[in-house]
Amino acid sequence: MSDIQADIKAKVDANPVMVFMKGTPQFPQCGFSSVVVQILDHLGVEYEAANVLESDDLRHGIKEFSDWPTIPQLYVKGEFVGGCDIVREMFEQGELREFLKQQGVATAG
Repeated sequence: MSDIQADIKAKVDANPVMVFMKGTPQFPQCGFSSVVVQILDHLGVEYEAANVLESDDLRHGIKEFSDWPTIPQLYVKGEFVGGCDIVREMFEQGELREFLKQQGVATAG
């Protein structure tokens, strides 16, 4: 396992909810990352975020790690959930809050 893969795995393992995104939660650098942050914030979920724009290694490494071609990427309890479209769809159908609760992640409301 390369250093970046080990670093990504450590972040995913250390944080119950982890988002790899463009920008930061306070200043998303793409609309898709912004949508995921807004959904998580709306649900009142505590999460950590990694800005893939800070490192080419991270930006490419996360795509290899998940075998998923796009960013953002959401992980819950070490499990890859999906990107913006999947997270949005789960949220709109009420599945995301239920999934988080099943994983033992606290949500607001």
